[in-house]
Amino acid sequence: MTINYPLLPDRHPQGDFFVCDILDTAPKGDVGSMEHPIFSLSTKPDTRPRRYEHNGMTIEIKPSVDGLATVHDRDVLIYCISSLIKGMNEGKEPQQVIRFHASDLLKATNRMTTGRGYTLLKAAMERLAGTRISTNITTGGQEVFETFGLIERARIVRETRDGRMQEVEVKLSDWVFNAIRAQEVLTLSREYFRLRKPLERRIYELARKHCGRQREWRINLSLLQKKCGSGSSPREFRRLVAAIAHEDKEYGHMPDYEIRFDEDRDQMVVRSRGTLGPEVSTAAADIPELDPDVYEMAREAAPGWDVRMIEGEWRRWATETPRNPEMAFLGFCRKWSDTRGRP
Repeated sequence: MTINYPLLPDRHPQGDFFVCDILDTAPKGDVGSMEHPIFSLSTKPDTRPRRYEHNGMTIEIKPSVDGLATVHDRDVLIYCISSLIKGMNEGKEPQQVIRFHASDLLKATNRMTTGRGYTLLKAAMERLAGTRISTNITTGGQEVFETFGLIERARIVRETRDGRMQEVEVKLSDWVFNAIRAQEVLTLSREYFRLRKPLERRIYELARKHCGRQREWRINLSLLQKKCGSGSSPREFRRLVAAIAHEDKEYGHMPDYEIRFDEDRDQMVVRSRGTLGPEVSTAAADIPELDPDVYEMAREAAPGWDVRMIEGEWRRWATETPRNPEMAFLGFCRKWSDTRGRP
């Protein structure tokens, strides 16, 4: 009897799964594309332009003839971001152009290393370069208004005789690179790459960004559908979310979080499993990571200042965990700016 387990098989068991030193720490995703529906959930070419507006943020996403970049194409960005963040933690200066072995990426992201795996990787890079974005989202303290791709270009440096890539060179967009330099990233579970359904991956990203280390986070389905960028009817979207919640209740396959569906309130309920480890930063008080949206408000509270630097000072100064860390941090930023003025 075959059990239809919801996770993909572990194609490269631990020891080979995160290759060499490239990703010996957990993978990282940029906060901007975790929060907003940049990537398509479709497994077929998605050629519909989309516009997303929420809390003053506006994003226009236009596909190429190959279609929008997909949630699975995001693996390429996660790999590049993780590699550069690891280097920064070791004191290396990040570079916008990154070179890597294609096989390392395929293994690190639990992809096939067959000829088809390399073909799919080529197609992913074409969609990433072809998808154009216009937005007023801020990354790294810079507000970007021009149109740009998720990657500026990709180049195969060496290719084997049978057509498989060996070395690949990718130039990241300014938008993604600014986020990396500002370390506007969050740690993802390695099990993320084993999630089969694009909607499962998207739900995990939103849970990681919004729930974080809180015990519970709720979101109504209409807003969830907007944040996922789903083109399904509301009825079909509700069915898909309910199915994921049912499978998670049966198998517990979703990483880091329990996913449940509250039919009475028409809400998705996310509960932390308590599996998230500590981030790189440390603090005198046990203060959880802040909601990434607070940093834009912090820049307004302390104009001209590096709010990440202020956060470090605040964490070293705090002796106990505040009841509302975001509001406490904003208050500290205002006092910092009031007493010191502009830098």
